[in-house]
Parts: sequence; structure tokens; C-alpha cells
Amino acid sequence: MRSSNPVFSRQGAFTRDTGYAGFGPSQSAGPQAPQNPYVQNPYAQQPPPPQQLSEQELREMYQAPSAGPLETGRMTMDDVVARTAMTLLTLVVGGAVAWFAIPAANYGIAFVPAIAAFVVGMVISFRRSVSPALILTYAGLEGVFLGTITKVFNTYWPGIAIQAVLGTAAVFAGMLIAYRSGRIRVTARYQRIGMAVAAGFLLLVMVNLVAGLFGADLGLRSGPLGVVVGILGVCLGAFFLSLDFNEIEQGIRGGAPEREAWRAAFGLTVSLVWIYLEMLRLIAILRGDD
Repeated sequence: MRSSNPVFSRQGAFTRDTGYAGFGPSQSAGPQAPQNPYVQNPYAQQPPPPQQLSEQELREMYQAPSAGPLETGRMTMDDVVARTAMTLLTLVVGGAVAWFAIPAANYGIAFVPAIAAFVVGMVISFRRSVSPALILTYAGLEGVFLGTITKVFNTYWPGIAIQAVLGTAAVFAGMLIAYRSGRIRVTARYQRIGMAVAAGFLLLVMVNLVAGLFGADLGLRSGPLGVVVGILGVCLGAFFLSLDFNEIEQGIRGGAPEREAWRAAFGLTVSLVWIYLEMLRLIAILRGDD
């Protein structure tokens, strides 16, 4: 099954193997003779009569537990929740280490794990098979980057870290409720519009970055325009979350392998990191110099 989310759009994302031996029509070496249903071999061995089960055996069969995720080998919502919790916990641990170990004055070192996390993330996205070790490595590196940047922001705007975390959690909860209630439907038109806006947003960010290298300021990091861009960035993160929810739902319904829960956890983590960074920047603009 092809994914609409850029994170899940690689080959092998949320796929289901269909080549099960023994379920298709049998292939014989030559043509088979037609069988006459009205002619029976009187000497053929008759199958034994069905075994009658006792009342106790029937009761034990009905009371036996049903097959669980470990027995079916298919991805479940519990698998996604567990893998996402492990990934986010690794990210939080990396952030805590950076918060206590890296001084705010040395924030430039944060770009080293940021670049490393980007490279690992690209490897994960283009790999056909899922690698839990790579996903946890990405989460740890991203956590170090976020912990360092958050400490710098918190130095200038005390308490902004808690505000950004609460804002990110609110966006996640709101999108989950809206998706589960059917208020947001991931249609083809919805995806096209969202991806077009995301492409324009990334182009604008790149232009602002290049302009900043030459000393120009487009006003995207302050003032009313910065607030608008910040809100747009948060909305795009919410859009990516809706794609994640849709792909997870389709993966579970389509019988995706259990290991694909790690890919779902990676996609959710990427979307949450996006929202958190945009939330940090937006809150910093709104608070100004207070």
C-alpha cells in the first residue's frame, strides 16, 4: 500500500505480502481428467466419522484466549503506541542530556546532531526495510538538538519550554480528536492542497535562509509576518499529523506487518518535532522582549 505521507512514501512502507503458498489454484504437470461426480469408487477408503467433543472440551475451547498481536504478526494500534512511546522517550532522554550537559553559550554545537539526525532520517525514509535501531538513533540525535535549542530559547524567554510542550500536546490532541470524529477527512484533494502549501512554505524558508546569509531580513522571524508564518508552520505540522493518522489506520486495516509500527512511530515523531520547533518560534515572537 502506497502512503500519502512523505515520511511513509518510500517503497515498502505499510506493505502487505500476498504471496502465500497453497492458497491459489494448484498447477499440475499436465491437464487433469474431468471427474464424474456421479461415479464413486466403492473401494475407496471412507474418511473416519467426526470426533465428538465432550462438554468439558467444548467449554475449554470457548474459554481459550483469542489470538493477539504476537500471534498474528500484524500491526495493531497497541504496537504503534508502544513504539511511539519508546521513540519519544529516547528523544526526551537525549534532550535532557543536552539540557544539563551543554551550556547555552555553546548552542552552535547543536547543529552537529541536527545534521546527523537529518542524514539518519533520510536513510530511514529511503530504506525498504524498517530499522528500529536507526529510528531510535534518530530520536536520540534529534533530542540532543532540541534540548540545546530549547535551553537557549528558555534563557531569553523563561518558561517557553513548558509552553511549547503544552502547545505541541494540544495540537496533537486536537488533531487526533478531529480525525477520529470525522471532522478531518484525508482525501486526495486535501493532500494535494496541503502538499502544495508545504512546498511553498519550505521554499519561503529557504529564501529567507539565503537572504539571511547576505545580511537581509525578510521579517519572517519577527513582527506580524513572523506570527503569520509561525501559525502556518504549526498548521502544516498538524496537516502532517493527519496524514500520519490516516496511514496508520490504513496500515492496520490492510494487515501491515508488525514491524511497520516502527515506521509509524518515526513519522509521528517527525511531525511532532516540526510542530514543537514552530511552536517555539511562534511563542518567542509573541512574547517579544518580555
